[in-house]
Amino acid sequence: MKKIFLSAILAGAVIAFGGTVFLSVENTVVGSIFFTIGLFVVCTRGLHLFTGKVCYVFDNDAAYAKTLPVIWLGNLVGTSLIALAEKCTRLVSLSARAQGICELKLSEPLFGAFILAVFCNVMIYIGVEGYRSNPHELGKYLALFFGVCVFILCGFEHCVANMYYFTMGGAWSGRAVLYLLVMTVGNAVGGVIGPLARKVLSR
Repeated sequence: MKKIFLSAILAGAVIAFGGTVFLSVENTVVGSIFFTIGLFVVCTRGLHLFTGKVCYVFDNDAAYAKTLPVIWLGNLVGTSLIALAEKCTRLVSLSARAQGICELKLSEPLFGAFILAVFCNVMIYIGVEGYRSNPHELGKYLALFFGVCVFILCGFEHCVANMYYFTMGGAWSGRAVLYLLVMTVGNAVGGVIGPLARKVLSR
């Protein structure tokens, strides 16, 4: 479990770097493309990211499910450490943009945030499963890029990315925690839609 927690911290860190580049560029299309560094490293290095791992909860045993809260906490630690470290540098200037993003996210009705989180992890599953199962090397990486770029450009909610934005934007509050938990549940629901649909269609 310690190795999983450490891997989850690293996964959170690389997602935070994706968030950093997104905040650093004005063009959202460019930002969405380079944000993909996070999922790219997670998949190629086998790191533990909650939004990816939750997709396969029904394909594994109870022990696998028990790792998910550990992974979520590790992701929170990783994203927060990067954001706090960046605030000790000139990158603190990114905090203003992060605050604007956080205000937008926290102004969404809770049910809307849940729906956006469901949609997000449908895209994440497309990216992760495409990387896992596509027989073509180019197809593997295109799946990652399209899955991530689409969820960002559509404004869908990714709980781990939001851990970074909430920390960078100094937006943590009881409301933010509630929203993050709702988004986490939404990501979990969205993540299992694809696998469950495949099982039904394969019968």
